Amino acid sequence: MLESQPKRDKDPVNKSGGKAKKKKWSKGKVRDKLNNLVLFDKATYDKLCKEVPNYKLITPAVVSERLKIRGSLARAALQELLSKGLIKLVSKHRAQ
Repeated sequence: MLESQPKRDKDPVNKSGGKAKKKKWSKGKVRDKLNNLVLFDKATYDKLCKEVPNYKLITPAVVSERLKIRGSLARAALQELLSKGLIKLVSKHRAQ
């Protein structure tokens, strides 16, 4: 019969298997801070009057993104273009 020797750890000091490093959580997608205009300057207002009536789709979001203006300013601008007769209202809804 063979006598079995007790199994020995390779590293008797550290039996827990080593301390795992703490998981680093990613920050996720970081968006660039938008610095949109709150009031029109002359150049942006001229661009609004010239280019916006030629857009295929005119919404506050599209106008805000292309002209780099705030959404509230875009809404007011579209109301003004509507009253001047430069654009025509096709559909309007208030549901969120």
